[in-house]
Amino acid sequence: MQKRFITFLLSLCFCLLLSSCSSVTDNPSADEQGSSTDNEAEQLVFTFTRDNLPRLDGSTSTAPLATAVCSVLLGESRDDVSDLVSFSKTTNAYYNLINGDADMLIVGEANEDVLTEKEARGFQWEQAAFATDAFVFVVNADNPVDSITLDEARKIYTGEITNWEELGGEDIEIIPFQRNSEAGSQTLMEKLVMNGEPMMDPPKAYIANTMAQLMEVVKSYDGSPGAIGYSVYYYVEEMEMADGLKILAIDGVSPTPETIRDSVYPLINPKYVVIPADAPKDAPNRILFNWLLSEEGQKLVANEGYISIKEVSP
Repeated sequence: MQKRFITFLLSLCFCLLLSSCSSVTDNPSADEQGSSTDNEAEQLVFTFTRDNLPRLDGSTSTAPLATAVCSVLLGESRDDVSDLVSFSKTTNAYYNLINGDADMLIVGEANEDVLTEKEARGFQWEQAAFATDAFVFVVNADNPVDSITLDEARKIYTGEITNWEELGGEDIEIIPFQRNSEAGSQTLMEKLVMNGEPMMDPPKAYIANTMAQLMEVVKSYDGSPGAIGYSVYYYVEEMEMADGLKILAIDGVSPTPETIRDSVYPLINPKYVVIPADAPKDAPNRILFNWLLSEEGQKLVANEGYISIKEVSP
C-alpha cells in the first residue's frame, strides 16, 4: 500500500483544481442536474494549508484514508500529518460533527442514537458515499469451517447455534464476541445481519471495545479456535489485521474487491463523507467533500485499497 501511495503522491500536484460551485448531494434536483455542466466549468485553484484544512474525524477503518488525504493536500509525509488524524470512532465522530467539534467526517454509518440526537437538535448534514466496504466474520485460522450462511450467522448471535459441530466443524463451543454499542461495526451487525432480531446479551468479557481488541481475542481466546467476531473488510484485509485469522465466506461467497464492488458478496455497506448541510460552497470542508467524490479523489480512495464508488484506475 505504501508503494502505491508514493506513486500516487508523486503524480498528483498539491494545488488541486477543485470545483467551488458544484455541490454533490444524494438526490440532486432536475434544475441542479441541468446546471451541473455550467457549475463544473467554473473552477478555482484552492491550496489547502494547515490553517484552512477541515477538522477531520471518523471511523477507525477510514483513518488511513484521512492520513493519505492530509499528506497529499499538504505535501507532507504521512508521519508529519499524523497529528491531524486522531479519529474518535464512528459514533463519537458523528456527535463531534453535530456539536461543531469536527468539520468533516470520513466514516461508517450512524446508529439510531445518533440519528435521534440529530433530529432532536435540528441538525442537518450532507452525506455521500465515497467507497463500498463489506461486513465480515472472522474466526481463528485453525477453525475448519470456511463458510456459513447469513441465517446461521444470525442464529449464532441469537444463541440458537452454540457449537461449531452444528456448522460442520469440530465439537467446540462457539464463543461469539460482539462490539460495544457505539461501534460502527455493531451498527452494521444489527442492520445487515440481525434483521430486527435481538442479539443475545453477552457476558461483559465477550464485548470488545476496539477492532484491534476483537481481532486479538478471536485469534487467541482460551487457546481454542472456538471464537467468532466481526468487523469490516478494509480493516481486516487492507490494514493487515487478519494474521492468525480467517475471513468466513457468507452463503458460499468470499469477500473480495470484485465481489464487493459487484454486490455479489451479500453484506456490503457504503463508507460516507459527511459535512454540515449549511457549509458554504467555497468552504474548505465542502471543497474537500466534492474532491473526494471527484475523479482524482476517487483515484486516491482506490489507491489506498478502498473499493471506490467510481470505476477508476488507481
